[in-house]
Amino acid sequence: MFEHLPGGEILEPGLRDLRAGVRSVSALLIMIAAPRLARRGISIPRDLPLSPLPEHELYDLLVAEKGPEAYRFYRSLLRRLVSLENALDIRSESVGTASPKT
Repeated sequence: MFEHLPGGEILEPGLRDLRAGVRSVSALLIMIAAPRLARRGISIPRDLPLSPLPEHELYDLLVAEKGPEAYRFYRSLLRRLVSLENALDIRSESVGTASPKT
């Protein structure tokens, strides 16, 4: 549904993993962005235990997976997440300011 947006490939897998209780890279990115995503109408599962510091958990996961390259991946993923958030903001603004056709 959001794959056409920059970073949209994060959203569906992240939400799916959150619902399944999987702490994946995508799920942790969704946890990081949860407040902003919720403001844009993205339904974030409420009954799941969210990490108090998802940024730290994400970095730890990347260290385990990527070793010395973890920080580079971490920064890249956060930039991708911000791109998604910004695209959702722009989409929301354009929908809100669209004038009805007469």
